[in-house]
Amino acid sequence: MASTKYSRLIRFLEDDLALPADSLAVAMRHREQDPGPLPMILWKYGFITIEQLDRIYEWLETA
Repeated sequence: MASTKYSRLIRFLEDDLALPADSLAVAMRHREQDPGPLPMILWKYGFITIEQLDRIYEWLETA
């Protein structure tokens, strides 16, 4: 179940937020060294804005 939701999150990030695949790859590598929720890692390293972070968490609540 969790991997399905994770896959849908990745698709949301790529399709709805137009986040480049290379940015996601970098964030996932950082996640291995700095564990935490992927949306927070994306924001922490400047890949998304605070507004996009809000959209992600809103999406997660309804997904």
